[in-house]
Amino acid sequence: MTITEKIFSRASGKPVVAGEFVFADIDCAMIHDITGPLAIHGFYEIMAGRKKKRVWDPSKIVMLFDHQVPADSLNAANNHIMLRKFADEQGILNYDVYEGVCHQVMPEKGHVNSGDLIIGSDSHTCTYGALGAFSTGVGSTDMASALATGKLWFKVPQSIRFEIEGKLPDRVYSKDVILHIIGDVGADGAAYSACEYAGPTVRNMSISERMTMSNMAIEMGGAVGIIEPDRETEKYLKQCIPDFKLDLHWCSDEDANYAQHHEYDISDLRPQIACPHNVDNVKNVSDVEGTKIDQIFIGSCTNGRFEDLKVVAEILGSHHIANGVRVIIIPASRMEYLKALEVGFIECFVEAGALVEAPCCGPCMGGSFGLLGDGEVGLATSNRNFKGRQGSAKAFVYLCSPATAAASAITGSITDPREI
Repeated sequence: MTITEKIFSRASGKPVVAGEFVFADIDCAMIHDITGPLAIHGFYEIMAGRKKKRVWDPSKIVMLFDHQVPADSLNAANNHIMLRKFADEQGILNYDVYEGVCHQVMPEKGHVNSGDLIIGSDSHTCTYGALGAFSTGVGSTDMASALATGKLWFKVPQSIRFEIEGKLPDRVYSKDVILHIIGDVGADGAAYSACEYAGPTVRNMSISERMTMSNMAIEMGGAVGIIEPDRETEKYLKQCIPDFKLDLHWCSDEDANYAQHHEYDISDLRPQIACPHNVDNVKNVSDVEGTKIDQIFIGSCTNGRFEDLKVVAEILGSHHIANGVRVIIIPASRMEYLKALEVGFIECFVEAGALVEAPCCGPCMGGSFGLLGDGEVGLATSNRNFKGRQGSAKAFVYLCSPATAAASAITGSITDPREI
């Protein structure tokens, strides 16, 4: 069995393999301020005929606000009010506006465990696969059903194994690796598949780097980006879950069946960039070097962690941001913000001319602040660059690593970080 098949077998109470349909128990469900309201409306529709309208288990549901934080419209403010009321009435843990982006907060607050089956009303819920969980995004209607019953129908997905070997070259990071893979496989090359990342390169990655890889599985159609838990996982989760113990059961068997098997040697990989207007339109940064940019966004659930901010700070050094370029930096969570604050990164960013914002999704969704106008060019460490994703449908968004973003902030145009 693959690790994915093992997780679904446990959650459904019987041995299952890829292709089977199962009615599985949910270990944790996450809702946020954008998709949460519709899920709650759906929940009340399901419960309409019942006297007690209670969620299945409030201890297994987590709520937080991150997409429109602070509330950027009256509609957003009213949604927040409704969500707070629901959380209070149901006894649900609500982190409200205080903690940051859902996909960073969920693991660091101990809501993710290896072997778990987790759903979130957000497509990048696939991020938690970095810790050996099967975590996937669902629509608001499915979430409503899960809130009511604690179960959900799934088709057990096939698995695609990505074996990665080689030492990452200087100023090449896991973001470059996953962009390279997406460019190779295509935006729908892993449709509803469990993208299983393996090999020596992955084993040598930190949890932060692995989360970047898992976060972008959905950008090639994947249901999850999953990595077998190991000692690195154990080290991380022991900080979040004091009684965590590594269970070696959560791994794929040697004779597991895979729909596809891809192998990559990244020893000579160059910094990568996804060009407008698709994530799989990937090129070497050097191919588009010199492209003028108006705004740089550094942050998101993809690359807003302390390790990412450290890379940015090291490259920026004492440089000032180029004239005419707006740089917005947003740590992924309050915890990551405090770590960056403690070592002086925030001061470095502000002195360089960047706008440092409180933990939230920021410009990523294109529905809050920091939007791009008609004809503007944006460079971002986030995960999507579709038309209109970060503002105007007439804008152009490139996706890159924090290193490329920092180097480009200094020059005012897309720059290979190895040149700084």
